[in-house]
Amino acid sequence: MPITDPFGAFVPGTDVVLAATGSGPLDGLTFAVKDLFDLAGHVTGCGNPDWARTHAPARRSAVAVERLRAAGATVAGKTITDEISLGLLGRNQFDGTPINPRARDRFPGGSSSGSASAVAGGLVDFALGTDSGGSVRVPSSFCGLYGLRPTHGGEAAGGISVEGLMMQSASFDTAGFFADDAALFEKVGIVLTPQAAPVAPIEEILVARDAFAIAEAPVREALEPVLERLAALAPLREITLAEEGLPRWRQCQVTAQCAEFYQTFRDWIDAVNPRFSFEVGATLAHASLITAETRAEALRFRAAIRARLDALLERRRVVVYPAVPILPPHRDAPLHVMAAAGDRIVELTSIAGLSGLPQAGLPLAQAGTIPVGLAMLGWRGSDRTLLDAARRLA
Repeated sequence: MPITDPFGAFVPGTDVVLAATGSGPLDGLTFAVKDLFDLAGHVTGCGNPDWARTHAPARRSAVAVERLRAAGATVAGKTITDEISLGLLGRNQFDGTPINPRARDRFPGGSSSGSASAVAGGLVDFALGTDSGGSVRVPSSFCGLYGLRPTHGGEAAGGISVEGLMMQSASFDTAGFFADDAALFEKVGIVLTPQAAPVAPIEEILVARDAFAIAEAPVREALEPVLERLAALAPLREITLAEEGLPRWRQCQVTAQCAEFYQTFRDWIDAVNPRFSFEVGATLAHASLITAETRAEALRFRAAIRARLDALLERRRVVVYPAVPILPPHRDAPLHVMAAAGDRIVELTSIAGLSGLPQAGLPLAQAGTIPVGLAMLGWRGSDRTLLDAARRLA
């Protein structure tokens, strides 16, 4: 039976229910699937009508979907994504923009907007999303949810399988998920990461003061009291994370990711001349102008950041900072305000994006009635340690 959808979270015109195929820790639970994951017999529409029109139904479901079904969970439907996953606010002019159930006059965050809306609105127990530049981390903060961007590299790296996922920029893409309960967050994460390392002690928590400094005052003020709770896990120490400044990290993320996703979509654009919203079309046009030299410079800087953070964390430390530096913008914001918001957001989402390290979003604060998330960045392969920390802090 189709779910009643008062939040506009599910892709219009779809009715996808796939029963559990086994029994296990997720017995009786339902989950939603972002419209970037393959579901057998259904077109993966990727939030764009011309993509859906020019692609055939999937022959098999994504590995992450099948793993959850084998553990006892039922697919309840396909959820809206920002157009071809190029967005951070949750806006889709073709399928509609899902409502943020926790702040109805504001954006839900993207590009996994429908998945976050469905979980925050209580329509499903948990949901799959994807994250390249912040697409799980932003909606988890805006909608007040637990969210995981796993270690980059898929299942072999200890993260979540990306087999059967429409890849946008493979050196950034990850499969992630949302839950509204810390215990369920951990349970789902364990199912999705069969090759992950076991939980390990966190010896020190590093507070990235430069990341706090660039956040809006309401975000900083909401999160400062939360830091005291972290002392229950490990001692705290303040650091400066980005000696060059986080705006430099943002530019590196934008350059490297844009150059990559333009290569992904170029041939399809040339063949189909698809319809795009203004902001997605403008993003792709900008990406087409990035030179090989500019991209190579960004990749060199990314490699230096990865080495630096691996050395800093040493498989025993985590870093905390605001998941997003701003509160969710209002749904009626003009395009130039939305563009500026995206730039601000990437100043902090670039940390995990460039490093490839796992990040948990923890819904531990509010600015008035608006959710504010705390980011916890772990060492490479520490996914289950982050899940355990989230449960212990709840």
